[in-house]
This record gives sequence, structure tokens and C-alpha cells, in this order.
Amino acid sequence: MRPVDLARAAGMSQQAVRNYEAQGIIYPAARTEHGYRVYEQRHLDALLAFVALSGAVGHATGVSIMTALVGGRTDDALEALDRAHAQIVTDRETLRQLDGVLRAASRFPRSPQPAHATLTVGELARHIGVTAATLRSWERAGALRPRRHHTGHRVYTPRDVQDARLVYLLRRGHFPLPRIAQAISRIHRDGAAGTALHQVQEWRQRLNEQSMTLLKASARLAKLCPG
Repeated sequence: MRPVDLARAAGMSQQAVRNYEAQGIIYPAARTEHGYRVYEQRHLDALLAFVALSGAVGHATGVSIMTALVGGRTDDALEALDRAHAQIVTDRETLRQLDGVLRAASRFPRSPQPAHATLTVGELARHIGVTAATLRSWERAGALRPRRHHTGHRVYTPRDVQDARLVYLLRRGHFPLPRIAQAISRIHRDGAAGTALHQVQEWRQRLNEQSMTLLKASARLAKLCPG
């Protein structure tokens, strides 16, 4: 097929086709005796695979996979593809954990705040029933973010106290600190655990779309793999 036909079939410009050929993303075109490019079905398969890959895993990873495959480094291409699938699995597990933390947080009752406007680390530790070292470990994980007094001492506001009680509850449920920190950050941003949960559902839907796009790309890549 002519460059214009390939470009039209792939939904891109002829210049884009030439650029992708120059980068090794698709196979080199055959040439007529007059020097005109001639493309085949495998060129279209490669272009469509690259478009799908870019949508699923990003442009850079798509380039890496396609240049390896087109360059004859099938093992490298398949390894990169495996890593892309594995990353989706990791992302799903992250969302699953975050969903669990947020659901637990949404059931967490709002409690009366201490009489003090702010608490020191020792006062908060006694109020929650943990050690000061535990509070500092939560802070290092990003689950607590107290401000500092001009003397350098930590100062915990009523919201910090509420966060600390939530962290304490969730840690008793064996939720990992990084997920708790992420959940609290979402709650602060969205205003409530329920709103943050809705955002997680949207992330899960996007992840499903990414997974489907990668599946379609994998099917096209299978046509290009030797054997």
C-alpha cells in the first residue's frame, strides 16, 4: 500500500508514518524501482500496535517495545510487555488496598476534639494511647503532617488529632502505612472518605480501560512475533 493509504488506515499523517519508520517503530518500507515507499499489512499491524501500546503504557514504553520487536529483539520486547502487564497488577493491588482503607475510614466516627487547641507530641501520644516514637513513624510515612512551633517542636491541631485516631484504627486493622497516608491525603483533598472512594472507582475504571487497551495491543503484537 502507498504511504497515504497506510497513514489513512492508521489514522495519522504521512509524516508521522515516516517518522515512526525512521525511529524503527515500524519495519522499513520496501521501495519501488523509482524509490517510492511500499507498505504491507505488517506495517499497518505495527502502527496499530504502537498506537494501542502508547495509549496503554505511554509513548516511551511503546517505543521501547516496538523498536525491540522490529529490531529482532523479541525477548526484550516480550519482557517489556510483561513488565507493563505486571505494573497493572501492581496498580490494581494498590487500588484494592486504598479502597479498603477508605471504606474503613468512612465508618470512622467523628469524635469530640480535646479541649486544647493544639497538642504536643507527648500529649497526643497519651491521648491516642501510643508512643511518641509511633507518632513520628506515622509522620515519616506521611500519614501525619504536624506543623512546627517556632521553637521547632511539633504542634498537633484538632485535625491532626483526628488523623492520628484514624491512623491508629487503621493500623489495628493491619492496613499498610503508605496506603493509610495516601487515603488521608485523598480525604483532605476531597473533603470526605466517600468522595475519595468515588475517585478510586474512577481510577479503577481507567485501569480497566488501560488493561483492555493493552490486551488489544498484545493481540496485534502477536501477529508480528516470529513463530
